Amino acid sequence: MAPVLLDDRLWFPDPRSAVKRGPHAGLVAVGGDLSVPRLLLAYRSGLFPWTADPVTWWSPAPRGIIELDRFHVGRSLARTLRKCGWEITFDHAFREVVLACATVPRPGGWIGPEFVAAYTELHRAGHAHSVECWQAGQLVGGVYGVVVGGLFAGESMFHRASDGSKVALFHLVQRLRQGGFSLFDTQMVTPATQAVGAVEISREEYLRRLGEAVVRPAMFQDNLIGSAKSLYTHPVDS
Repeated sequence: MAPVLLDDRLWFPDPRSAVKRGPHAGLVAVGGDLSVPRLLLAYRSGLFPWTADPVTWWSPAPRGIIELDRFHVGRSLARTLRKCGWEITFDHAFREVVLACATVPRPGGWIGPEFVAAYTELHRAGHAHSVECWQAGQLVGGVYGVVVGGLFAGESMFHRASDGSKVALFHLVQRLRQGGFSLFDTQMVTPATQAVGAVEISREEYLRRLGEAVVRPAMFQDNLIGSAKSLYTHPVDS
């Protein structure tokens, strides 16, 4: 099935109508904009944008998630959490995190100026959040994403020091668990997210869990400061 061409109306087709095969597998719609209302509707509908000109909307199958009660802390990450001494903050440098993610070399890099502006506006509206890792005042790792109810849709992460993005993910997962979230969407499983326990689920399973998550009361408590060591109390996974 071909992707739907969107107009100015605020709507999305069913994610199940996504292109099934080929290089555009998972593509649902083309067009529209990156406004706050449309972005929120997209995430609530199980979609996310991947390009800005034109805007394309995707629902990959299978879908990557991190189960909040199964985050994997391996020996290397545990050692970093115990010894790095980094300062951990939430929502203290959202735009800096997005810009840092934009510099990470990756196939099909999508974080251009339009995305930076759109997600910064989403953050100002209270719907996007970041975790920052600081070493001697320098940003060495981070992750950002979008919140809708009990859904956290992870967008991107980066590191400038070993395990920087994984430390950010660890603290993000603790915050999501404390805040009552039920679904941590990673879009796809990558080697970095697989190392901390990301798994794939079917589109149908994702949409079922999404429907429950977006109506769930949850709170991302921002503007907090801690340390990588102080919040690490979990045993090391084998």
